[in-house]
Amino acid sequence: MSAAAEHTGSSLPVMEHFYTIQGEGYHQGRAAYFIRLGGCDVGCVWCDVKDSWEMDKHPRLSVAELVHLVKQTPANMVVITGGEPLMHNLDELTFELNEAGLQTNIETSGAHPLSGEWDWICLSPKKFKAPLPDILPLANELKVIIFHPSDLEWAEKYAAQVNPRCKLYLQPEWDKAAAMTPLIIEYIKANPQWELSLQIHKYINVP
Repeated sequence: MSAAAEHTGSSLPVMEHFYTIQGEGYHQGRAAYFIRLGGCDVGCVWCDVKDSWEMDKHPRLSVAELVHLVKQTPANMVVITGGEPLMHNLDELTFELNEAGLQTNIETSGAHPLSGEWDWICLSPKKFKAPLPDILPLANELKVIIFHPSDLEWAEKYAAQVNPRCKLYLQPEWDKAAAMTPLIIEYIKANPQWELSLQIHKYINVP
């Protein structure tokens, strides 16, 4: 374990945790245990988990408790999300998850320094607080939420900065999906380096 992990508090504010399937992006359809951490300073106006923003309103669970909860299920993939999970040092959590033989995935805006050891980094940049340059070349997946047609051009700004192997996804913002999805489809047909991500968990009504 790194020195940073040794000096990190052994508990994290957890808004919710659950075993389900990944509903979007590259791992869509795979079973996954989600740990949603409290705290976010990015402030997306269309955020669907605004209850996660306040860090102190959520109970703190120890790293050992979190690993134990995951191990009560058949999960082999754990997704750390938020809120903005990188507001916390995640070295200890990912160390223990990896020690337990679990795959570690993170969903982040990239607005805070990267901590933790990750098998998969899903970077979802936001206009409200830009990602740090250091995380862009490390992303395995770039997932851009399309709220307005101008976001398609904005997405290309970040596609030009990730590594060539990074998977590129455009995802309609849920409340704008009826209007944005047809635009995204036509854009992908003209720019086939991109793929469509849909929040299938909302269509099939699972967490």
